Amino acid sequence: MAVDRVAAEAGEEAFDEVDPTGRFGRYADVLGLGSVKKVYRGFDQEEGIEVAWNRVRLRALADRDPGMVDRLHAEVRLLRSLHHDHIIGFHKVWLDRDAGVLNFITEVCTSGSLREYRQRHRHVSVKALKKWARQILEGLNHLHTHDPCIIHRDLNCSNVFINGNNGQVKIGDLGLAAIVDKTHVAHTILGTPEFMAPELYTETYTESVDIYSYGMCVLEMVTREVPYAECGSVVQIFHNVTRGVPPAALKRLKDPELRGFIERCIGQPRNRPSAAELLQDPFFNGISAGEDDDALADASSVVAGTPVPRPRSYVDDLAGLRLD
Repeated sequence: MAVDRVAAEAGEEAFDEVDPTGRFGRYADVLGLGSVKKVYRGFDQEEGIEVAWNRVRLRALADRDPGMVDRLHAEVRLLRSLHHDHIIGFHKVWLDRDAGVLNFITEVCTSGSLREYRQRHRHVSVKALKKWARQILEGLNHLHTHDPCIIHRDLNCSNVFINGNNGQVKIGDLGLAAIVDKTHVAHTILGTPEFMAPELYTETYTESVDIYSYGMCVLEMVTREVPYAECGSVVQIFHNVTRGVPPAALKRLKDPELRGFIERCIGQPRNRPSAAELLQDPFFNGISAGEDDDALADASSVVAGTPVPRPRSYVDDLAGLRLD
């Protein structure tokens, strides 16, 4: 229920809103902002921990895209059923009918998205990147081996979150995920263009599209460059992806092991390893025990040149874009 402002003692930070049970409070601080969704800093008074208070304006959402309401409800249902160390945890959901707002409380990762974190911290070892990459795979493997199978369909570095104090990485934003039957086949075209596997455009695909997106995530983690940054439009990305032209950033990788690992992820669907198979890849050997001295090198040392920024107009055009 909304309140004008919860009364507070002198010097105490006040809530702008509390949930109907009184357990969760919402502060004014905004952690993330979309066209119809705002994510605020919240607090769980029962557990004494900070949380993310997600607030979605359903009326605006229905006006812009009626199908998005269904996808949002699907995200909430998925979050409630999934429990894994590398998937964002879900706490509570309720509908404020008077305000036309859906509220849901999720776990918060203190350092934001992996994209933001990587841009802030440019000097990161290859070992650290491999640890992040492995955690993403563990989360993906949980989704893909879930019964029924879950395809994320929009995995990218802005949908992966990190706790910078311990390096724990978690997959979030499951609003575009698909639950598929035993054939593991889905048919809807959607996603973020730079991370979409070519078969997504054919409307028949399996969970291997997440492996392709994962490979692009690893590429961005290493280079700090969004794949296909050299393209000036979504159309150019589409042409490159469907013709099998890899991102220019891939050619700048000097480490053959790293480049080979990414190439295996973004290869033809029939040749892509599963998440479970990639977890056994020699690429990850030694990272837990610190046996690989080369992995201690700064990631920037394995990349030739500097990151290529996307044209500003292109960045604006892609803000919140989904193909569906």
